Amino acid sequence: MATITDPMILRQIIMDHYEHPRNRHLSDEQGYLSVRKDSESCIDDITMQVKFNGDNIEDIRFDGEACTISSASTSILTELVKGKSIEEATNIITNYKNMIYELPYDEELLEEAIAFQNVHKQANRIKCATIGFDALEDIIKEYKGGQ
Repeated sequence: MATITDPMILRQIIMDHYEHPRNRHLSDEQGYLSVRKDSESCIDDITMQVKFNGDNIEDIRFDGEACTISSASTSILTELVKGKSIEEATNIITNYKNMIYELPYDEELLEEAIAFQNVHKQANRIKCATIGFDALEDIIKEYKGGQ
């Protein structure tokens, strides 16, 4: 996949995931680990649920009130990591955050998350763009700590 630099395409990806978020509904089923994250600087207040099957992310969901950037980035994240191993998901998180903080990253791993490549230019939006990724990191730490 070539680097997408067209701002209109990047905006379309973000708006598509904001208007039609994937995996945006919580489950009442048992077996999900859950974490709530909110932001003091934005309306973001999301709950993420993850169901693990051994070392794999079997299912991931989120819900709550969130701005466009937070909703879209979390929606993309859920698509990126569903069905992946914890190691693969952690690698995606690391590369995404490297992109956000202008460090070297593997754009191939990020797929549509590449739409947030310019967030660093708006420092006040970094928290919005990373809140879902932070939530998944917390859930992975909790899961690994409980094994």
